[in-house]
Amino acid sequence: MAKRVVIYLDGGARGNPGPAGTGYLIFDEEGRLLAREGRYIGFTTNNVAEYTALVQALDRARGFEAQEIAIRSDSELVVRKLNRSYKVRDKKLKPLNERVRILLYPYRKVEIQHVPREENREADELVNQAIDEALQE
Repeated sequence: MAKRVVIYLDGGARGNPGPAGTGYLIFDEEGRLLAREGRYIGFTTNNVAEYTALVQALDRARGFEAQEIAIRSDSELVVRKLNRSYKVRDKKLKPLNERVRILLYPYRKVEIQHVPREENREADELVNQAIDEALQE
């Protein structure tokens, strides 16, 4: 059981909308990798892919029973919506945003931070690998 987990996540669609994927990495407070996944999610938009990556990562993070969570994303839109700087108006994003709020509720402390793409390179690679593998099949 980790006291605190840190999630790096990314989602993307080629063509926007287009073939899309998600990727995330979850670390404990010592920086040890706890989970890593990339997944193809079909044909959708970048924003839906970003939110879907977050939902997937939060679903996985529940198993670590942490009390605190830190989320790192290079999507300014998602970060600002989660920090409530922007309202969620898109009907495709509203249910995903609600799911995120439910998944974040048990944590005593939630930190959501925008990071430069360079700091999120591995999550981005997971997205691209998932899309590439799906398109080769």
